[in-house]
Amino acid sequence: MPSIAAKLFRLPAAVAFVALISLSGCATPPTDPDELAAYKENNDPLEPMNRYFFEVNYGLDEILIKPIAAWYNAILPTPVEHSVHNFLRNLNGPVIFANDLLQGNGHRAGITAKRFLINSTLGVAGLFDVAADWFDLKYHDEDFGQTLAVWGSGEGPYLVIPVLGPSNPRDVTGKVVDSFMDPWGYVFRHYDLSGLTYARTALEGIDLRARNLDTLDAIRKGAVDYYATIRSLYRQHRNDAIKNGEHDDPVAALPFDSPADPQVTQSN
Repeated sequence: MPSIAAKLFRLPAAVAFVALISLSGCATPPTDPDELAAYKENNDPLEPMNRYFFEVNYGLDEILIKPIAAWYNAILPTPVEHSVHNFLRNLNGPVIFANDLLQGNGHRAGITAKRFLINSTLGVAGLFDVAADWFDLKYHDEDFGQTLAVWGSGEGPYLVIPVLGPSNPRDVTGKVVDSFMDPWGYVFRHYDLSGLTYARTALEGIDLRARNLDTLDAIRKGAVDYYATIRSLYRQHRNDAIKNGEHDDPVAALPFDSPADPQVTQSN
């Protein structure tokens, strides 16, 4: 786990990085009215750079991440894989709770708190989601990117982050702030177990990819422009998440859900 000083540096550094690429890499808007309208709707002024990183991420996924995820699915029995998934999303409980409160949603904060207490005890450290199965306390996800949106912050231009994938300045900032709010990094560092932070991050990525093997393959095969399709689906998904699933046309089972999202499709 990085030191406090390192974490304090990460937020302004991330914001500065986003600002730098936004200023230095913006494409010139087209002059044709129809093309200009499409350009504004896409909100992707860094598209050439984003497409480059998209292809890099795709290659990394095909060479490394996807094969690991496939082996993960093949080796682990489905109940074990579900337990790992439950455990990971239980760890996210404190951050979700904090964002529930920051969004002024006391009801959802109460559900998150109850889920965390029940699953951490009766659910054996979160391996079993007894809060949902026994008490009908359904899981929901929140992050600081969603909190910023609730507070009225715009998303900014579309970004493709190396390794991490689709994002925007608001969500990049949200991820950094969430890392400050996550108590487990501080706990691991206190007990000199910083390696667990990296192991958790890696396992979250593998779990997410393993649960979306079929979904991403289907999207790629059916897309005329895979990059544009992912861009559109990512925005739809985030808008739906910000509205807590109350969107007019909710989007489910997308490959951008956090490893803690129960709507991600299972491949095995």
